[in-house]
Amino acid sequence: MKKAQSEILGFVPQKDIVYNKLLPYADRLDEESNEILSKIKGNLCRAVQLREIWPGVLFWTRKLSTYIRLYGRKFSKEDHVLFIKLLYELVTIPKLEISMMQGLGRLLINLLKKRELLSREDIELDWRPLFELYDRILFSKTEHLGLNWFPNSPRPRSSSKYVMLKLVQRCSVESVLKTLIKNCRPYFSEASTQEMLDEWRPLLCPFDVTMQRAISYFELFLPTTLPPELHHRGFKLWFDELISLWVSVQNLPSWEMHLVNLFARLANDNIGYIDWDPYIHKIFTRILRSLNLPVGTSQMMVSRYVTNAYDISHVVLWVSSLLGGPSKQAQAQLSGLFNSITSFFHPSNHGRWLMKLMRLLQRLPASVVRRLHRERYKKPTWLTPIPDSHKLTEDNITEFVESMMQPVLLAMFSKTGSLDAAQALQNLALMRPELVIPPVLERTYPALETLTEPHQLTATLSCMIGVARSLVSGGQRYPEGPTHMLPLLMRALPGVDPNDFSKCMITFQFIATFVTLVPLVDCSSALNERTDLTELEREMCSASAEFEDFVLLFMDRCFALIDSSTLEQTREETETEKMTHLETLVELGLSSTFSTILTQCSLDIFKVALEKVFIFATTNIFETRVSGRMVADMCRAASKCHPAETLKLFVPHCCNAINQIAVNEEVLNEEELDKELLWSLQLLSEVTRVDGDKLLPYRSELVQMLQFSLHLKCKQGYTLACNLLHHTLRSTVLLYPTEYCSVPGGFHQPSGDYLPIKDWGRPGDLWNLDIRWHVPSVEETSFAFYLLDLILQPELQRLQRFAQGEQEMSRDDVLQSLTIVQHCLLGAGGLLPPLKGEPITEFVHSMVNLDETNLYVGTEYDDSRENYRDAVCSVMRQLLQYILEHSEDDTKSLFSIIKIISDLLQFKGSHKHEFDSRWKSFNLVKKSMENRLHGRKQHIRALLIDRVMLQHELRKLTVEGCQYKSIHQQLMRDLLRLSTSTYSQVRSRAQSVFFTALGTYNFCCRDLIPHVLQFINPENSSVTQQQFKGALYCFLGNHSGVCLANLHDWDCIALTWPAIVRSGLSSAMSLEKPSIVRLFDDLADKVHRQYETIGIDFCIHDKCCAAAKQLMTTGSPFPEEPVPSDEEVTQGLKKQDLKNSESVEKYQRLIGEMLVFLNKRNMPWKFEQIAIGFLSLLLRDDQQLPPGAVTFFVKSLNHDSLYVRKVAISAVAGIMRQIKRPHKKVPVDPIEICKHRNSRVCEHCCILIFFVFIVSDPLSLVGGVKELSGKLAGDRLDNQWLQYNSSSLPRTQQDWDSSVFVEKTHWGYHCWPRKLMMYAPPEEQPKQNLTREEMTEREQIIFDHFSDPVFINQFIEFLSLEDRKGKDKFSPRRFCLFKGLFRNFSDAFVPVLRPHMERLVADSHESKQRCVAEITSGLIRGSKHWSYTKVEGLWELLCPLIRTALSNITIETYADWGTCIATACESRDPRKLHWLFEMLMESPVNGEGGSFVDACRLYVLQGGLAQQEWRVPELLHRLLQYLEPKLTQVYKNVRERIGSVLTYIFMIDVNLPHTQPTTSPRIADFTERILVQLKPLTEGDEEIQNHVMEENEVGEPDERTQAIKLLKTVLKWLIASAGRSFSTAVPEQLRMLPLLFKIAPVENDDSYDELKRDAKTCLSLMSQGLLYPEQIPMVLRSLQEIAGSSSWHARYTVLTYLQVMVFYNLFTFMSDRTAVNGVRALVIRLLEDEQLEVREMAATTLSGFLQCNFLSMDALMQTHFEALCKTRLPKKRKRELGSTVDTIPSADLVRRHAGVLGLSACILSSPYDVPNWMPQLLMDLSAHLNDTQPIEMTVKKTLSNFRRTHHDNWQQHKQQFTDDQLLVLTDLLVSPCYYA
Repeated sequence: MKKAQSEILGFVPQKDIVYNKLLPYADRLDEESNEILSKIKGNLCRAVQLREIWPGVLFWTRKLSTYIRLYGRKFSKEDHVLFIKLLYELVTIPKLEISMMQGLGRLLINLLKKRELLSREDIELDWRPLFELYDRILFSKTEHLGLNWFPNSPRPRSSSKYVMLKLVQRCSVESVLKTLIKNCRPYFSEASTQEMLDEWRPLLCPFDVTMQRAISYFELFLPTTLPPELHHRGFKLWFDELISLWVSVQNLPSWEMHLVNLFARLANDNIGYIDWDPYIHKIFTRILRSLNLPVGTSQMMVSRYVTNAYDISHVVLWVSSLLGGPSKQAQAQLSGLFNSITSFFHPSNHGRWLMKLMRLLQRLPASVVRRLHRERYKKPTWLTPIPDSHKLTEDNITEFVESMMQPVLLAMFSKTGSLDAAQALQNLALMRPELVIPPVLERTYPALETLTEPHQLTATLSCMIGVARSLVSGGQRYPEGPTHMLPLLMRALPGVDPNDFSKCMITFQFIATFVTLVPLVDCSSALNERTDLTELEREMCSASAEFEDFVLLFMDRCFALIDSSTLEQTREETETEKMTHLETLVELGLSSTFSTILTQCSLDIFKVALEKVFIFATTNIFETRVSGRMVADMCRAASKCHPAETLKLFVPHCCNAINQIAVNEEVLNEEELDKELLWSLQLLSEVTRVDGDKLLPYRSELVQMLQFSLHLKCKQGYTLACNLLHHTLRSTVLLYPTEYCSVPGGFHQPSGDYLPIKDWGRPGDLWNLDIRWHVPSVEETSFAFYLLDLILQPELQRLQRFAQGEQEMSRDDVLQSLTIVQHCLLGAGGLLPPLKGEPITEFVHSMVNLDETNLYVGTEYDDSRENYRDAVCSVMRQLLQYILEHSEDDTKSLFSIIKIISDLLQFKGSHKHEFDSRWKSFNLVKKSMENRLHGRKQHIRALLIDRVMLQHELRKLTVEGCQYKSIHQQLMRDLLRLSTSTYSQVRSRAQSVFFTALGTYNFCCRDLIPHVLQFINPENSSVTQQQFKGALYCFLGNHSGVCLANLHDWDCIALTWPAIVRSGLSSAMSLEKPSIVRLFDDLADKVHRQYETIGIDFCIHDKCCAAAKQLMTTGSPFPEEPVPSDEEVTQGLKKQDLKNSESVEKYQRLIGEMLVFLNKRNMPWKFEQIAIGFLSLLLRDDQQLPPGAVTFFVKSLNHDSLYVRKVAISAVAGIMRQIKRPHKKVPVDPIEICKHRNSRVCEHCCILIFFVFIVSDPLSLVGGVKELSGKLAGDRLDNQWLQYNSSSLPRTQQDWDSSVFVEKTHWGYHCWPRKLMMYAPPEEQPKQNLTREEMTEREQIIFDHFSDPVFINQFIEFLSLEDRKGKDKFSPRRFCLFKGLFRNFSDAFVPVLRPHMERLVADSHESKQRCVAEITSGLIRGSKHWSYTKVEGLWELLCPLIRTALSNITIETYADWGTCIATACESRDPRKLHWLFEMLMESPVNGEGGSFVDACRLYVLQGGLAQQEWRVPELLHRLLQYLEPKLTQVYKNVRERIGSVLTYIFMIDVNLPHTQPTTSPRIADFTERILVQLKPLTEGDEEIQNHVMEENEVGEPDERTQAIKLLKTVLKWLIASAGRSFSTAVPEQLRMLPLLFKIAPVENDDSYDELKRDAKTCLSLMSQGLLYPEQIPMVLRSLQEIAGSSSWHARYTVLTYLQVMVFYNLFTFMSDRTAVNGVRALVIRLLEDEQLEVREMAATTLSGFLQCNFLSMDALMQTHFEALCKTRLPKKRKRELGSTVDTIPSADLVRRHAGVLGLSACILSSPYDVPNWMPQLLMDLSAHLNDTQPIEMTVKKTLSNFRRTHHDNWQQHKQQFTDDQLLVLTDLLVSPCYYA
């Protein structure tokens, strides 16, 4: 087959769509596809070589993607490679418009998607152009200034409902790029890994945002599919470094998810080549933490744990790649993971973590199935195969399935629905049906019996549907599966229940699923005839005798359902006549299930069923709306399966019934018809939806019926008749398969040699599908034309006479005629050739041809007959004119005409929306029944046939790129006229047809825009308001289609934007009408949302042309178009240059027009705002704004309207960027600078730094400076010159000029880039302080305005106004404006602004302070390139200002000043800002102005230092030294702030791999000093109370009080750092633990003082921390010490701490036996604590550990507890009355209680099942029911809890107990009856 095909094609196709070969006209497709492909190759390559991106390239690339959708990748390998190369060049054209890039990108993704088709040998792609594209779009430098609009930027005007849309759009550009990179990745060169590492390693500074960027680049770009012999050039270069980074990070920074995604991909691509064992428990611990499950009693969540959690799909991929292989570790840990979280799946548990767990459950089996498929069934490709040693063995699979069964079975009944569990079961059953199906069946049978728990039923049935295929096909693993089938079907029947909708639907689905898989044939006769049957087969044969009963019982249930849903029963006639939504769903379920059953029946059963349906349908009369439709559907199902037999019964019956009633002449004119007549018509119209040639014998009866009934007066009557006409025509003219049986050829073969039970669950065979097609015969076609001549012709003539005014017709008659016309079109649409007309080509001129491609869809149009499409078209146009002139209020007829026009334009036999819903349901069914394990399209036969049919429909509906002809033009203008007519309903229906048509025909928008514009033209005075509104709606478009106001094309925008603005002067425009105002708002919003910067530069570079030429001249099929000659190419180049210069002209003209409108006095304010909004969209980064617009925007800064001022501020900031003069950069060598600096640095400084290095690593100096940078990150000698050093600050002009300032904070931390670019010396930079004469025109405009004191006065006045009280924040836009001013004009405007700044800073009003803060930060950042003297002058002005500001700071403004200083310090070399830092460091906490001012000063300082990260160790040391004595602050706000500042001071002290110890302050030293001061608290044993000191107390407070104050601040620091630092200082925290345990309260009570609450929070956060394996022994030692403390509070808290800590580090603990034993000993020791509360908590903890399988219930533990239980209690001594009862429990009682508690913990540890040791323990426990308190209480509690948790499934649990045990239990659990 392949060979023959490749001979016709001339090449071997890469991978075409197989379903095409099954179409009835498959033999013509090879020629057709070749013709289309050669056209695409020829024209696309010509367009590229002629440099015509639009329309040529875009038109033909769209054709190529349609080609791929229709034929798959049906081209040769060389063509495939060349297409990819060409598109790769096109996508990476630097100045390509984003939307074009997206379109080309999607096509390229499609070409690259199937990576098995092309190996690395075939093609290699360069990663750098992609990276530049990604970087330019996602990290655009000019987007925030409004110089680049991506279809997703944050817009100045956007309301909340658009925020969601924006996310979707942003994702679309971003996701297209990411998917593109993902698909190109396998083809990056082998050297690329090293190149990428060199490029991005310097960004790895963990304190900086660049870290996130670098890691996300790594995740996206690093190739992981290199072959094993190249691994040393692939992942081995980075794996160790990144995995050690991941292992050492503790607090989940935002980039950790990217690392996980990268590792998951790496593991999946290289199974068997990486040894993951050392990391396995770390991986699983982190996965468990990432699920954010609630543990322990009180829990504080760190917020970033929730936001930065891992992405489940990657986790699943990683886990499934770790399974298998020689070491069984991964499976052991996975079982551990599921054991520990199983109880969370129980339906009674619910929380926001549930969705994650369900996703994990659903995706993991799917991922393992995918892996198995890859190992065992997938064709081997060039990708690295999995080595045999690491393939999954049978045992691996079994273990995996067993580990998942328990949680899946619990999740079946989850609150989120059973879908996830059903999908999991479907995949698990593919691997191990014998393990999966029996437990599901165990739950299903009881659920089918119960009537009271419908949720249980729906859940189990949906899970059964998932495993149906594995059950029915049996196979070696589960041969008894099929025997369950009949019992299940029979028991499911009662689910067809009219009273419970959801039960009914799931039952239909269940029955349909099973019946599709099984032929319903009675094989019991084979028992006698055949002797070769196995026992199971005999059982199945005898069971199959029940099929007939099943079908008949099912029909009875359906009839009952129908009887209870007749219209009269469900609601009164007065209400709605239509079916409700639920009824339509039931109808759908019923008809599809019934038709499935009949399709799968043997002929004998079918005949019985048909008889039954016929009797039911003909002995009753149904109303036609609800029950009638259902019955008719059942009859239709019968006639579809066996048309001949069914029609023989129904057609004569219906015709007789109708004829008997029709004898009466009056019937024709009755308004209300006889019900029997209607019912017979309905039946007839449904049974005729069958195979056309079976209808022909009845043609005379049908024609007679039609002639009679089409002209009934009653609307209901003639509508049914029209349906009959429509169905008859459709049946005769369309192509469709006529049977969907599960076995080709049906089941009517003799039983001797064919046994249907062998076909149970058998998939269809794609190569022998043997589809029976209905292809219209000549006879049928002529019958169809006969009907049209007979029925359509006279109607058209009547309507034409009416339209010409020759004949009167009532409205009802017109409507009736139109209905008949419409149904004729619907029925015969496939026969009628498309509309004819002259193509219109004058709108677009192209140098390549833009022809439409016609696809053959199985009908030859007969040109000899009349083309009714043209006839209908001309009559409709006349009629439309007539109605619009004479009776525009006849809206029903207009609706009908609109529908007809839509069908004339589009309809070829199927509708798009029907196709879409069929495609959707096809995919759903495929998903629910597919076999992902074996793959290879093993679907059921009916599904495969459906897919072939969908392929045929797809070909019919492929319409894009249709030629625009004159007839289309006329119809579109009619539609436009209807879209602007008087009635809103007519308008909206016409508009939706109009929008669909706009998207179909090439370039028709250009033709229609001027016509739409006429309606909003102010000079056109005849326009009504309705027309005006209609036209606006036409501009707005619908949500998915074209928006005329915003086509990405200069010609269109230059027409529409000015017109929209000008329409404000139209007489029809009134701002009083809210609907019109809203329309304009929506329109402006849509333009702002969808606008993206339109290209001005459309250049195609030479590499593209070379690729195109190569594609054109190689590979078959050769294009017919000639390669462009040199003259053509030069002409193309000329046109390209012309187009570019025209674009610039149009751009400037559009701005000019806008400015003209804006200068008009009489513009309404709304339109002025719209115009300004449009104008702001036209700022770009490659073209400066014309001077007129610059003047306008600068003047608008002082406009009266706030909106205009806001837009102007953004715009002027953008203009500043446009006119910025570029600064020159030169490469510098950091090592040289370092040597040069070191020789100059004063002695003591060197010694200090060397000392630090020698202490940390005495060898580091030997290799000299050069070596260091290669290995380590952090503070090294070669980056020491970057750091702030107060002894060598640039304090003179000369120092300043000779310093190399490195502005970006990340350079040099990890390693230096290959080429470090820095600014050249000042003499090579553009001149500063230009005189006015030296400036450009645009600069002069700005200079004049900002030098004008009046302008500045007004401007500052406006800036210091409040906008929204209490909502205003520091505005980045204004900051950008000022930064631009001072950057471009140096200090020219400082003198004018200075008095204003001084005035504002003295005023403590919030808006005034904010204004001065914005100016200040702009000034500091704008002074980047100023000379030293200017900078010095600047600081002389600023320092006093900032001082004043800080002393005037208020609660409203402190955040603004913080932002101001942080913004000012961002990306600036700290040595440049030394004035600022030194000023901020002057005693921040000096008590002047009260505690609030102190806290604010610290806040501001912190903002500045935090931006500097690791480059200011000296300042951090100074600050710490300054703060340490002040840690004993009294005021809470200062304490909290100091806590936060300390976090930032120690942030740099990280514990990351390959990182030098920091020269910044270290936590260890600090803790030492703190602990000394806290001594007084740790030594004494007395209770620590919160001492509140009064300020004015005399004398020195004592040490203890000081220590308590200090402790409060330290707690604030510990809490603040929990979520912020990268690594936790565990050893240091441990030394604090005893103290915290002592303070933390036990009860959950919020009335505690601050100290206790903080201690509790702190412990909660610390217990959740991630521990390194080596830290565990330390922690346990600490806890054991504390457990021996005398305070029972501390002992109690040890237990709560332990619970959370162990769960959050579960696998790390479990990998260390000694640690597990330590924990176990600790808990068991505390079980015997003298304090009751501690004992009970220990029991709870033990029970939790047992439940998550951290500890196991072994014989040792059991005997230990049993022994404790048997402790004898001393006899009660007779006490004298009144004597004091001794309350101290004896040691014996404690031990006995401990034993009971231990037993109780074991029992409560399995709340949802009964393990084999439990009955015995319950018996042991019951012996203590009458002990003394507290034992009795414990026993009672335990028993009641046991009863509560086991109550649901008691029937199953009972079986674990012996009868005697049950007796005892019943006595214990049932409370005694008081009436006995």
